[in-house]
Amino acid sequence: MHRLNILTLLFLSNFTFAQKLDKKYAHQPIISHIYTADPSAHVFNGKIYIYPSHDIATDKPNTNGDHFDMRDYHVFSMDSIGGKVIDHGVALDLKDVPWADRQLWAPDAAAKNGKYYLYFPAKDKNGIFRMGVAVSKSPVGLFKAQPNFIKDSFSIDPSVFQDDDGESYMYFGGIWGGQLQQWATGTFDKNETRKEVRAANEVALTGKIAKLKSNMLEFSEKPKDVVLLDSFGKPLLTGDQDRRFFEGAWVFKHQNKYYFTYSTGSTHKIVYAIGDNPYGPFTYKGVVLNPVQGWTTHHSIINIKGNFYLFYHDTELSGKSHLRNVKIAPLHISESGVIQTVNPFIK
Repeated sequence: MHRLNILTLLFLSNFTFAQKLDKKYAHQPIISHIYTADPSAHVFNGKIYIYPSHDIATDKPNTNGDHFDMRDYHVFSMDSIGGKVIDHGVALDLKDVPWADRQLWAPDAAAKNGKYYLYFPAKDKNGIFRMGVAVSKSPVGLFKAQPNFIKDSFSIDPSVFQDDDGESYMYFGGIWGGQLQQWATGTFDKNETRKEVRAANEVALTGKIAKLKSNMLEFSEKPKDVVLLDSFGKPLLTGDQDRRFFEGAWVFKHQNKYYFTYSTGSTHKIVYAIGDNPYGPFTYKGVVLNPVQGWTTHHSIINIKGNFYLFYHDTELSGKSHLRNVKIAPLHISESGVIQTVNPFIK
């Protein structure tokens, strides 16, 4: 009860703050008893499951994202949008991942052959982010981690897309704390401390894609760049902060087109680009979600019963960048395939 009272006070405090800015939140947190972020939502057997990261209070400094010191994952479910959200408890704990040392950041999940796979980044014993996978017979776990990380994996924000032909692909990557810039030369550079390793007029760093083997536990190929283009067919440049990739990839298919959605990072937008196959290239089209309250922005998109929904996070409950909460918004896509931008605030 004490915890709930604190969260209520935080909510009211932030609500008042938003009113002072002449803004009100457009959507309400769906989970309030713990802090959650980076929601990966899926529909398995007609039911909605959410795989978020679990934010915790910490006194670690904001150095390369070290204050995001998550240590376990909870799985949540709901029978329908707007329905009761059930917390199924800890599905995977850091101490049960043999190769991992710290920071269980944004995860994703997939289902195949009667099994469920939880994909997650964590820093290994050398402080390098890698991708792990854990397996369960239930979508809510418990998940058992594989003894080693996925070979050739690196950086953060795994997102697994399963195409109509049964093939599965992992998209991943995040700049700055996600270490993607430290892999710019193809191998990890522990001495690289810059957030940007390319000039403003050079082609931007971008997310990665790798097809998964049928066992869902390994890459079947070396990761490749996700090519992002402007409307003239030119690659997006490092200085193009409104459109270039930063982190948080999520791919879905609509009208036989592939939508690559992602966070722009420094400009705090979720944007989208469209391609003709899982590898792209993807042409930039527009904004999915305008900037939220809080530094980070990370999302997922599902289609249930013919309707699209956007899952995202902000900091309404805490007002702190590392203590976030998950929200849901309807997502409208026109007959021509244009996504209507979601605003996290209303006037």
